[in-house]
Amino acid sequence: MAEFVFQYGLFLAKAITFVLAAASIALLVAGLSRKGESPGGLKVRKLNDRYRELAADLRRAALGKAEWKKLAKREARERKAQEKAVASGAEQRQRVFVLDFKGDLRASAVASLREEVSAILGVATPADEVVLRLENFGGAVHEHGLAASQLARLRSGGIPLTAIVDKGAASGGYMMACVANRIIAAPFAVLGSIGVIAQIPNFNRALSERGIDFEQITAGRYKRTVTMFGRTTDADRNKLREEIAEVHELFKSMVVHNRPALDIEAVATGEHWYGTRALELGLVDELGASDDYLLAATRRADVLHVSYHARHRLSEKLLAAVQSALGQVELWIEQRRRERLLP
Repeated sequence: MAEFVFQYGLFLAKAITFVLAAASIALLVAGLSRKGESPGGLKVRKLNDRYRELAADLRRAALGKAEWKKLAKREARERKAQEKAVASGAEQRQRVFVLDFKGDLRASAVASLREEVSAILGVATPADEVVLRLENFGGAVHEHGLAASQLARLRSGGIPLTAIVDKGAASGGYMMACVANRIIAAPFAVLGSIGVIAQIPNFNRALSERGIDFEQITAGRYKRTVTMFGRTTDADRNKLREEIAEVHELFKSMVVHNRPALDIEAVATGEHWYGTRALELGLVDELGASDDYLLAATRRADVLHVSYHARHRLSEKLLAAVQSALGQVELWIEQRRRERLLP
């Protein structure tokens, strides 16, 4: 066991060192190459144009020159006629606003999400739709709770919200997904993990064996219970269990509020499921991938990708990258543990 702990610690140290070094180099290069770059802010990209350009490239290669020119002219005429009809008010095009949220343990993308949601609420109507492409395996409760609250603003504003999960929305990720009016997931996406966990290593015995005292002065009976260096009593453990159970109940209540038909006791076990099984359990509404959904949406609506990027100094970017890298290492270890690749 001691050998395993040593090897595991060595591997972890190497992994963190590599990730931090790579992040530092990438940011330094980016900082040197982006002098004079325009400040951050809200960016909007029309995905209809992107999909049309991809199809046009393929048609250009597959068709003869004369046939391609003929087709391109006809599509240009149709597009102009449609734009004219929309401008005159004769035709109303639905708008689909697309948001991306790639989560980490601290849900650091919530800072951008709140700006994106605020911008959409300023222009969207109940006839429009917001599509959230979500990839989030959970983390800190309060951070993911805030992210879910941002999405709840859309529902409170009467804007239909569709969450699409291509890879995973577990724990705090599912806390966000369940806010949506509809959840779509890829067949092998990971969903669920409606549970709460606290993992705290305790070094008290190791310190005592080396004659090191740990002093902690608190006011309030439960100001600190289980800590890394203090001696843990049964009362401390019981209090922490109560706190975890309370958070779990809040989590369950939130899921039930948004998906009342769900058998919450059957799914709030902390387990996670793949998309096909999640559909059977009622955690999602249908199977599919975000690419198919958005491609189909371009035929009936203007699909607009909305993203907000704050302007940061290089030192701030480096610090954020270090924090994100540490979070990704922790997340990777937790995923490997779940897959039983590690004891």
